Amino acid sequence: MDSGVTAMETLLVLLHTESDGALARSAIETLGLARTLGMPFSVGLAGADVKAAADSIAACGATRFVGVAGAEFAPSRYSTDAAAAEALARTAGATVILAPATSRWNRVMPGVAHRLGGRADTHATGVSAADGSLRVTRWYYRQRMEAVIERAHRPWVILVEGGCGEALTLAAGTASVEMVAVEAHSRTEVSGFQSPKTGQQTIRPDAELLFVTGAGWSKNQADGKPHVEEAESLILGFLEATQASLGSSKSLVDLSGEGQAVLGFLSHLNQIGQTGATPRHRKGLATCCHGEEPHVVGWRFVTERRAVNLDANCGWARGKADVVYVADAFEVMAQVNALLR
Repeated sequence: MDSGVTAMETLLVLLHTESDGALARSAIETLGLARTLGMPFSVGLAGADVKAAADSIAACGATRFVGVAGAEFAPSRYSTDAAAAEALARTAGATVILAPATSRWNRVMPGVAHRLGGRADTHATGVSAADGSLRVTRWYYRQRMEAVIERAHRPWVILVEGGCGEALTLAAGTASVEMVAVEAHSRTEVSGFQSPKTGQQTIRPDAELLFVTGAGWSKNQADGKPHVEEAESLILGFLEATQASLGSSKSLVDLSGEGQAVLGFLSHLNQIGQTGATPRHRKGLATCCHGEEPHVVGWRFVTERRAVNLDANCGWARGKADVVYVADAFEVMAQVNALLR
């Protein structure tokens, strides 16, 4: 890497703690990405208490730790999060700010970039330093086109998607954190969290395997009748045994609007594809899905893809899956669950 633009950059890795005071996997991934740039960097932390989080990454190689802490910075709230992020960026004198693309930072950081007179790029899937400049990689048009971005304007806020880097394994130590005083003014009080009813936890972003259900699970089977209860038992049994994350095609999520029975534990949070999430699990198994392009686009970053479908001519068989099992998903998953037990 040349000396030049990157040598003059002041890099800040901006992180927030979780409810237990620890750092999420996406935060550690972003920290690992910063280390690959070959530049000195600082770490900024925000949360109720940041000391334990700083100690957990004390060996990351940061030249400086700065933090904003207090009970008012524990919940996710725009006014206090923006104030903390702005104060940390100004204290560090950051020209480039790397932050994990969590729901908390995604909501706040574009506004913080405006306060700082800078620019923001979201959904980054990679950051590299070459020829004396920083380059950001991201996808456009529902993950169909990849672009490489460079900016001369500073400060530059970059929000990095989870699953795009390796999470560091660091030994705990003792970090010296420079605390920054921030006056938190807010007219909003966080009273709690409300989530859609899904019956049980089925979304696990850090899971090794993504298990996706298609509309075939709730359609009529060989005997001419739907077997939704059996489908629910098979799917939940597999999830419990493997701790996989559950995804769904839009068709299955929206079947209730067509008057058809649906799996009771599914919600729009499980939806992946063109109008849903784009997960980054290492392995993926699709069942009763046809492999249509709007759905498959959500699998773009899944490394190993397999599918179970009765139709040998489905979309999965046309070069979109590594392995296609032409079989009845009910029978296959019953056998798989038996083997897992």
